[in-house]
Order: sequence, then C-alpha cells, then structure tokens
Amino acid sequence: MARFTSLEQRIDDFAGRLLENAPSHGFRAGLVEFLVFGLKQAWACIFGALMLVMILAARLWYPDDALLARNDALVIGAVAIQVFMIAARLETGRELLVILAFHVVGTGMELFKTSVGSWSYASGGVLHIGPVPLYTGFMYAAVGSYMCRVYRLFDLRFSRYPRIWLTVVAAALIYVNFFTHHYTFDFRYVLLLFVAVLWGRTWMHFRVFRKTLRMPLLLAFLLVALFIWFAENIGTLAGAWVYPNQEHGWELVSITKLLSWFLLMIISVVMVTLAYPPRPPGALERAADTDADGVR
Repeated sequence: MARFTSLEQRIDDFAGRLLENAPSHGFRAGLVEFLVFGLKQAWACIFGALMLVMILAARLWYPDDALLARNDALVIGAVAIQVFMIAARLETGRELLVILAFHVVGTGMELFKTSVGSWSYASGGVLHIGPVPLYTGFMYAAVGSYMCRVYRLFDLRFSRYPRIWLTVVAAALIYVNFFTHHYTFDFRYVLLLFVAVLWGRTWMHFRVFRKTLRMPLLLAFLLVALFIWFAENIGTLAGAWVYPNQEHGWELVSITKLLSWFLLMIISVVMVTLAYPPRPPGALERAADTDADGVR
C-alpha cells in the first residue's frame, strides 16, 4: 500500500529537506527521533483530536436553546470532518472503507449498550437511531482512522504475527462477549488470556526518522487503550455521554475500563489487518539502512 497520501508525501518531502543535515548519533539525534515520533502520532490522531475539540466546543459555547439541537450539530460537524479528511487527501478511499466498518461495529454496540444502561446520551435532535446520536459512530471511526494512519506513517511491520484466522476468531469472541456478558458468564478474562497467548510473542517494528524501533505488540495495545481512556474522560467531562455513576456529577472513568478498551483494540487491529495484511520486518530494516533522506 502507499506509504503516504499525496498531501502527506509533500509534507514528508519538506520535512526531509529540513532534517537532511540532522545528526545521526548522540543526544540531538535522539531528540530529533523523539520529536518526529510525537509529530507523527499527533498527525495520526487528527480525526480524533478534531472530534474532541468539537465536542468540547459544543459543551462550552453551543447555546442550549439553539434551533439546531446540539446532538445534530455534532453529527453535521463530524460529517464535515470526514469530508474534509477525504477532500484534503488526509485519508485514502481504502481507509474510508475500513472506517465505515468501524461505524457499523461501533453503532451496533452503542445501540445495545445504551439499551441495557451501560451509558447514556443526552436526548434531543433528529439525527439519531433510538437513543444513540449518529455522531457516536464517528468516535469509533476516529479509532479506525488512527489505526490506519499510524499503520502507514510508521510503516508498521510485525514479527511472529499469529495466523489471521485465529485473530479473527479472537476478535469475534470479544465482540460477542461485549453483548452476552450481560446475560451469561463474562469471559473477558479468559479472552484476555487468549489474547496474551496469541500475540504474546509478536513484536511491532516501526520507523520514525532514521531508526527502526520495536516493541511488544501487547504493550502497544495497552498504550493505545490508555490513550483512549484519557480521551474518554475528556468526552464524559464534556457531557458527550455519561456512565451511571456520573449522572449526579462527573467522576473519573473507572480504570477498569482499560480492559474493555484493550479488548476493543483487538477488534480494531483485526479489522485493519483484514484490509492491510501484516508484513514481516525484513524489508523495513533493509530500507532503513539505505534510506535516511526523509521522515519515512
């Protein structure tokens, strides 16, 4: 697949010219790698960041008595962000298909979870399905957007990646358990053990600027889940949705939600790898040795 969209390629070429004389060793070289890593992560998060800014702005400044309901304004804003992402060539058409799949999976979960009282949304507006405002699907889409973009921006490769069919089974069981645990035994800890065995030997290889780095894939899952938990606290603070314990005043989202987000990461990764099959690290490491001209 293409490493960058056309706009990203122009940005990368410009950054490469700025950094072509950057040191290759020592503290300054490490600082350059760190800064480039941070900038790429921020770029990968742009969809989610714009969604959070919009939700916070609606909470702080959108009038309660406006003719257009706040929920409907958020839906229109989310659609505008998505259109902007495609029109500005920040996402590819292939990524849009993956993101639409996140919409379907996420909306299905939202409809069920709100029906059993796991969380709730403020009422109002016409752009909703039952009690679920349509902008909620875009919050799941933001996760999908990040997963696709980080895959490209860091040219992710994987060693000892499990068989795809086994990962699909794991993702399907996790998704089903999000529904069935309300009525039968909760298998999340069994599924967590299954995930640990399945991906326990997998390493993720990624390029920042000149260096190729690696980390255990399970650690990467946990770090992304932690980041989503932080974003969830911002979302509930802004009143985008509330958990039962927050109905009489905001409280920090329970740290136990990390497990749910960790398991959701498995579903997200599997969905992305169905569109972009995992690749081994060999070609990446050879490219790192021969190509240090840009932020690639």
